Amino acid sequence: MKYVSEFREAARVKTAIDEICRTVTRPWTLMEICGGQTHAIVRHGLDQLLPPAIELVHGPGCPVCVTPLEQIDRALAIASRPDVIFCSYGDMLRVPGSGRDLFAVKAGGGDVRVVYSPLDAVAIAQDNPDKQVVFFAIGFETTAPPNVMSVLQAQRLGLTNYSVLVSHVRVPPAIEAILGSTENRVQGFLLAGHVCSVMGYWEYPALAQRFGVPMAVTGFEPLDIVNGILTAVKLLEAGKIEVVNAYPRGVTFEGNQPAQKQIAQVFMECDRKWRGIGTIPMSGWGLRPEFEFFNAEKRFAVESLKAEESPLCIAGQILQGLKKPHHCPAFGMECTPETPLGATMVSSEGACAAYHRYGRVL
Repeated sequence: MKYVSEFREAARVKTAIDEICRTVTRPWTLMEICGGQTHAIVRHGLDQLLPPAIELVHGPGCPVCVTPLEQIDRALAIASRPDVIFCSYGDMLRVPGSGRDLFAVKAGGGDVRVVYSPLDAVAIAQDNPDKQVVFFAIGFETTAPPNVMSVLQAQRLGLTNYSVLVSHVRVPPAIEAILGSTENRVQGFLLAGHVCSVMGYWEYPALAQRFGVPMAVTGFEPLDIVNGILTAVKLLEAGKIEVVNAYPRGVTFEGNQPAQKQIAQVFMECDRKWRGIGTIPMSGWGLRPEFEFFNAEKRFAVESLKAEESPLCIAGQILQGLKKPHHCPAFGMECTPETPLGATMVSSEGACAAYHRYGRVL
């Protein structure tokens, strides 16, 4: 397939890795911010092809993984109600709450449905006027446009039985939190191409300059990823603090400005708690006051629910690039895809899931 197959050609990947080997002269630690990139790296063994001087650590760019435990518990409380049809992407159904997951609610008789678009949930609300329909609106900037479109569509249709449980997070504040930590060891970032396709990368140069860390906008195919690594390594070796677009076929500096305007119409920045990490100021999006009618947390009075995470799970350290999944004593033991302690083991973008699936234990 044009624009895909050529970015999977082994010979081209090897050429880029050979150039990385020729370029690097000292140890560097890079973080791929996106969970989709983590899975591609581990699946294709790209980290094992790199010279020993280059270490890749995994970031918090998995929306399922960073959804806080108490938000999962709120979803479970809402989904358990007999008057509710709870709609979600499939990834969320296996994410453990304090005692169960959405699959367990469904098995117990709850009307939990997997949808492929929030507009599917709007259609379900139209077809079931006697039920309250709730969509679990999680994600980074990538999924924000369709989620805000569902709210706008429900408003246009005059639906009074549709609401969203919002758990949106933003990448730039997460990077700022990582770089501002006294434990940080990340020297360069591979930025998530799909986030930048929506938002552009105009927010990142100021961050790069503030912390003295270069960044490369990076795609998801093997050649995209090694080109992103090569770009970051060249910047580091040259001592240049810049943000370079290594994914020009998918990303522009300005991004999708109509989408950004719609996001700003419905959402506003807010503090957001991240699972295993804690609250990062102004790192999330929530509904603006004029759209509070569609706020499922308030509609079902679940805002006050709190929860404590498992002390065995080190997902927060993994999501900050401080440790890797095999450093966790519970990895593959108490914590498996069948008995997960945290979302990083069950999400399709979770680092623990990638390590477990592809047998990466060393």
